[in-house]
Formats: sequence, C-alpha cells, structure tokens
Amino acid sequence: MKHLLSVNDLNEKDIYKIFEYAFQFEEVLSRPIPIVPSLKGKTILTLFYEPSTRTQTSFTLACKRLSCDVINFSFSTSSVLKGESLLDTVKNVLKMKIDGIIIRHPVAGVPNFLAHYLDKENIFVINAGDGINEHPTQALLDAYTLYKKFKDFRNLKILIIGDIKHSRVAHSDILIFQKLGCEVYVSCPYSFLPIDFEKTKIPYLSDFRKELGKFDCVITLRVQKERHNLSYLPSIREYHLLYGIKKEDLNKMKKDALLMHPGPVNWGVELSYDVLEDKRCVILDQVFNGVVIRMAIIFLLFQEKV
Repeated sequence: MKHLLSVNDLNEKDIYKIFEYAFQFEEVLSRPIPIVPSLKGKTILTLFYEPSTRTQTSFTLACKRLSCDVINFSFSTSSVLKGESLLDTVKNVLKMKIDGIIIRHPVAGVPNFLAHYLDKENIFVINAGDGINEHPTQALLDAYTLYKKFKDFRNLKILIIGDIKHSRVAHSDILIFQKLGCEVYVSCPYSFLPIDFEKTKIPYLSDFRKELGKFDCVITLRVQKERHNLSYLPSIREYHLLYGIKKEDLNKMKKDALLMHPGPVNWGVELSYDVLEDKRCVILDQVFNGVVIRMAIIFLLFQEKV
C-alpha cells in the first residue's frame, strides 16, 4: 500500500492490520505523555481545499502523536486565491522535502491524480475526501468503532440513512462493510439515491422504522446542502420527520446496537438533540477512534516507504 486513495486499495488483511495498530495506539493515547518518537524528523503536508474540523484536526493530532511535523495548508490564506493551481502548489511544496500529503478536494479523483504525479517520488498520498467519491479513513474508523463492539463483522446488519447520492462517506462505508462480510441496507428519499443504484443490489427501505429492530448499527448521514439544490428535499422539517432518528426510534433498536454519524451533525435534521444522551450513540467515540486509525495509517504508510 503505497497510498490510501480508496477502500478498494485495501484487502481484508490490510484492514485488520490497521485495526491492530490502532488498538496499540489507543494505549499510547492513554499515557500521561501521549506521544511516541516513531516518525521524528518526518514531515506531512495537509492540503484541505474544503472546510474541515474533525478530519483535519484528527490528522494533525495523529501526526503530532507520532512526533511527525505537520504543515497545515489553508485554502483561505493560500496563493490558490491568486490563481495558483494544485500542481503549482505541489511542485513548490516538493522542494520543501515533505514525506506525505493528506488531501481533501471538492473534485473527485484529485487524490488519484496527485498520487500518479508523485509516482516516482517517495511520497505517499492519503485521500481525506474527494468530492462525492470516497472518504476511506472515515470508513476505516467507522468499521473500527463497530469492530471494538462486536469483534466479528460476519452477519452484522448495517443501515445507512441519508444522502447516499452525494455522500463520499456512504460510498466508502458500503465498500468496507461489504468487504468485511456485513449486510448493508440504505434508506433515504428517492432523490438521494444514485442514478445507477439498482446495479448495486443493495436493499432499499422506504420505511426503515418497520425494520429498525434487526440492525446492529445505524449510520445517519449529513444532508449535504452545499452539494445540491434544496429542491432535492421537500423540506428540512419533513426530512426529519421521515428520516431523522428521534428518541422514540431508539426504543425500536437492539439494546446493543450502535448509532453513528460521521459529523458534522445537523441537529434536528438527521438526529434529534436528545439521542446523544443514549449510550448506543457513539459519535464521540468515532472522533477518538479517528485519531488512532489515522495514526495507524500514517505509521504503516511510512513503513512501506522504508
């Protein structure tokens, strides 16, 4: 694994190896001084062309916990606003002797383009989200959160609710959970389904509440207002009534089921405010798991560089 661009870059063995290292890094984060000198002297650049709080902060913290220097690129204060292209930016930072690039971009395929351009360089690329295509590290932390609870993915039933069409998280989650042997179902307005959805053969539930009790994990997705016209939605209030998870819905779920969301949450849209109090809601656990999963990925990619 020279780069991490897609869940498809990983086989089942790779995924469990990442989990193994993530578990070890949990012990590191429990120490009074939660730092290891593993990557001292290494430098990673984060190129985020879209706003991010959790992902960029998580990657930055993961680098620092590994004693790796990190340079955070800010779109709003960069020369991009003066007309500098992505390739110009990369050519410039290459002269600064970096070891890896973590990139988020609104255009699908940009991380692959960057990895291809850097093919002869000893520099890895991690996809931190490209357009509506993929978000592989989010899928890995979601799967790791599930793994810590159940230890075995076989026969687990996963329900993903929300903007499937525009969600890179949904695309990566579906790939990783199917790869690990789970049964994946989706529920959303028809306008939130990809055009070729029938080809995926993923079961679609028009009324998920009738079957809520059979799922081991429910993942709700953010309504991505910035990626489509609101004409896709009848109204935000109607969406919450039909597809939002409310306190009464938790009563229909298994007692050991998990409720997840990749964040940021539109409270009162995908989730009602009171569900955060339920122990099955593991959104904050996902945030913690994101740090150790990203530590594991960065560490393992550096091992491949040796």
